[in-house]
Amino acid sequence: MPHSSRRDALRTLLRDRELDALLVANPLNVRYLTGFTGSNAALLVRSDGEDGTVFCTDGRYLTQSQRQVPDLERLVDRSCADALARRAARDGLERTGYESHHVTVEGLDRLSAAASGTDLVRAPGLVERLRTVKDDAEVEALRMACAAADRALADLIEHGGLRVGRTEREIARELESRMLDHGAAAPSFETIVAAGPHSAVPHHRPTDAAVCPGDLVKLDFGALVDGYHSDMTRTLVVGRPADWQRELYDLVAASQAAGRAALTAGTRTGAVDAASREVIERAGFGEQFPHGLGHGVGLEIHEAPALSTSGEGMLFAGVAVTVEPGVYLVGRGGVRIEDTLVVRESEPELLTLTTKELVVV
Repeated sequence: MPHSSRRDALRTLLRDRELDALLVANPLNVRYLTGFTGSNAALLVRSDGEDGTVFCTDGRYLTQSQRQVPDLERLVDRSCADALARRAARDGLERTGYESHHVTVEGLDRLSAAASGTDLVRAPGLVERLRTVKDDAEVEALRMACAAADRALADLIEHGGLRVGRTEREIARELESRMLDHGAAAPSFETIVAAGPHSAVPHHRPTDAAVCPGDLVKLDFGALVDGYHSDMTRTLVVGRPADWQRELYDLVAASQAAGRAALTAGTRTGAVDAASREVIERAGFGEQFPHGLGHGVGLEIHEAPALSTSGEGMLFAGVAVTVEPGVYLVGRGGVRIEDTLVVRESEPELLTLTTKELVVV
């Protein structure tokens, strides 16, 4: 993993902000910059180079940190952020940034006391800005996560896991188990299985409700591989689909295709949402599409950027996002179709490869 190059990219941002260093305490940001996967760590990144950049963890993780972070000076202390704040003051750093979006009020009091002698400067979102654009190693992890989910769903269908009489909860458990069989460390999030009228609830939680003939079944799920999350939704029908179900499915599929087509580098995030949403609004179902079109995905299942009506940012090549329009008819059923994709200069790279044709089981 190119962790040193990521730290170099962060240094450019620090120099732009006239910061001597950044104190990184968000565990996911520490992982992004070092590769460390333990539960307690912090990092002091100097703007002038690797010399003086210090990684801190506690005694539980000595062996692990020696293996995962062999290239940085190591400090051992239970209170990692406070220890690094003292280090910044000791090294004579004048302006030390800190992740103000991550530090609590009480945590800031402790940092301020520890950092006596250096000015603590609010510096939110700097590492997250870098995390938005994925490098090759991150995209490969996302590919593997998406492949685990694709294969799990194929197995579930092939072996009759989606059938009349099975409960939503049973299906969710089997789908999660099959993702583990295909290399996932865990599910990305709590799997959604929503059958019949429940499919009209965007974030329904699985229950003991059984699948009935003619039900739409919405499956929203993902796999976690090497710390990276996949996210996919497919809606299937059990038995012969009714005309209204096929029409609803075709509408959402057209909307999703429009969103994917708009997903190019240089496009505003709000414009991608608008391209997809317009298809559904023209059909008269705008109020039945109550959520944003999609979100960034990576070390977190929901991260920047947001594809929504209020989205103002611009997409860059290498950004990984979901495109997931849905239409939900209360009391009847709903359809959502979702893919994970990577923005490219021309057409996006599709990572979730399960068919988007209406599957009848």
